[in-house]
Amino acid sequence: MPIKYIPFIPEPVEGQAVLGNFNRILKYKGTNDVSMVLQRGMPLYEMEKQETVGDNTDGNMVIRGECVSACAYLKEQGIQVDLVYIDPPFASGADYAKQVYIRRNPKVAAAIAQAEQELDIDELKAFEEKMYGDVWDKEKYLNWMYENLMAIKSVMSETATIFVHLDYHIIHYVKILMDEVFGEDNLINEIIWRRKQSVSWATKQFGITNDTILWYANDADEYAFNQEYSLNDENTQKYIAERFVFDDNDGRGKYMKSPLVNSLYRPNLKYEFHGIQPPPNGWLYKQEHLERWFQNGELVMPSDPSKRISRKIYLSTYQGQPIQNIWLDIPIANPMSKERLDVDYATQKPEALLERIIKASSNKGMLVADFFGGSGVTAAVSSKLGRRFIHCDIGVNSIQTTRDRLKADGAAFDVLEIKDGVQLFRNPVQTMDKIKTLIPGLKNEDSLDSFWAGAISDSKLGMIPVYVPNLMDSSSKLLDEVTMNRIIHQAIPELNSNVKKVIVYYIDITGEDEIQRFIKEDDSTAVEIELRDLKAVLDDVIIGDYAEFHAEEAQDDLFGGWRVTVDKFLSDRVMTKVHEYNEKALLNAGKKGFKPLEISDEGLELIEYLSLDCTSATGEWHSDSEIKIDKLGYVILNGVKSKDFWDGTITSEKKPLRLKIRNICGDETEWVIE
Repeated sequence: MPIKYIPFIPEPVEGQAVLGNFNRILKYKGTNDVSMVLQRGMPLYEMEKQETVGDNTDGNMVIRGECVSACAYLKEQGIQVDLVYIDPPFASGADYAKQVYIRRNPKVAAAIAQAEQELDIDELKAFEEKMYGDVWDKEKYLNWMYENLMAIKSVMSETATIFVHLDYHIIHYVKILMDEVFGEDNLINEIIWRRKQSVSWATKQFGITNDTILWYANDADEYAFNQEYSLNDENTQKYIAERFVFDDNDGRGKYMKSPLVNSLYRPNLKYEFHGIQPPPNGWLYKQEHLERWFQNGELVMPSDPSKRISRKIYLSTYQGQPIQNIWLDIPIANPMSKERLDVDYATQKPEALLERIIKASSNKGMLVADFFGGSGVTAAVSSKLGRRFIHCDIGVNSIQTTRDRLKADGAAFDVLEIKDGVQLFRNPVQTMDKIKTLIPGLKNEDSLDSFWAGAISDSKLGMIPVYVPNLMDSSSKLLDEVTMNRIIHQAIPELNSNVKKVIVYYIDITGEDEIQRFIKEDDSTAVEIELRDLKAVLDDVIIGDYAEFHAEEAQDDLFGGWRVTVDKFLSDRVMTKVHEYNEKALLNAGKKGFKPLEISDEGLELIEYLSLDCTSATGEWHSDSEIKIDKLGYVILNGVKSKDFWDGTITSEKKPLRLKIRNICGDETEWVIE
């Protein structure tokens, strides 16, 4: 249950008058719900530090949790961000998955013998695992986005700006929300980013090759902006070839002539310069600037006083063309590029895109936040550019990928987790799917509204609709009078009149006695309402992996220190995915030519990452030594890549107290080393 609720805005207005335009323009079902959520405020949960990497004097954070709860924590701590970039779900209706690669078995001598050979990625054995489903009802998506935008705005500094990255599916609706939250006058730019040159699948339409990025300020009169220039793109290179054609053979190189004529009438800039009369509107610069360039030989002076003076712009000092709002020079991150290696986020954005945004709209030392952080591109680029960073994401895979990425870059940061009472099964989508299989008797029911997860058939009561809160929607996690009021007065009245009972699951509750009293006092429905704690179901979702290992002091080894050898590793969850893959592949391909994924008895192919804590046997994790096995089977030792295959061991200088193993799907399990 939340410790408390923190207002979205400093002085909430009764009825949230700020929602007036939102309600009037959109008129979607659920706008009243978001109004009530905003009145309730942002839920603040306990925050638990999982790990500290480096000295972290800058207070960098990698947070596992939802945007709204993360903003509640930041606001409670008095932390304000200077720049926000978010790349939220696009409401595209697509499911996104990551490739899960089976690692090489270190017990097989033949594999070790190939350590110096480069393996073809196509040879790797892999299966897909769904990360999240970008499937939303429009009104639910917009309410969810509105809630997140309000939360983000509450932690932005007065001079902060925000970039919201979306595509054609929903950008026009979100533009209305942004106008509502930040004000129409605070729109700085609508940026068009061409992701690719063309698409091959567009046969009955023009190919869609762009995304849209909306850039808003808290205050359009005061915010950071550093002009950037494009030099190496095709258009600029063509411009250089056409314009830089003059050369005085004085060792300065080629230059172009730039007119000094003002396009606007500036009487204060109308002056005679070395016998040359000014243009009708005046010169482009003050006289002292022209005089300095004249003395440096950087002006082209005409022999005819009626002609115009030009400035020499030398190619050696030319910065390029100022960047405009249409970005054609940054391609999408190539699947084979180094920045994509071993990450496999389908929606990962290129580092060059974030580099442009961060350089242009922040200065060194400023705090950059990404509340839908994905693979950690924003945090990684921020760190490289000398900015502080906050990475937030609800998915454990995102946190692991970002943590490993930042560790390899030598960044310092804390890994934090919002303790909202829910231990997710890798990601919310899989958790929701799993929950529905764990609720006894729950089946889909086409006659029910999407508000209900399904129904249970009872011999006496008939159909019993079941409500399960959406783990991706922070507003539904708490069962309070607001939510119960919606269930009683909106959801239940839409049910068939034969329904006699409903079951309502909750994650957090303001108090079961309080809600039962509210139901009784309301007295507006004859339908029985049974309350159930969802955490009892979630407990069945979390199953730890099994490992056999032994630790020994390596006194006679050149390394010295300690060695932990993993003898056997079992993961029921991963094996379930492997079996599912084999069954589907066999069904699709038939017996002919089918090669199933095979896992050895030792099961070491299922391990992606190992870490030893030599500092403490309990509490916050200290990664004193760690190994990551990439999808090619090579070892990344303490963030440093190698061309060695993993040999089934991990070493440390000090005696290890705990071992952590992450399987290839992202589940982490810890063991105390006796």
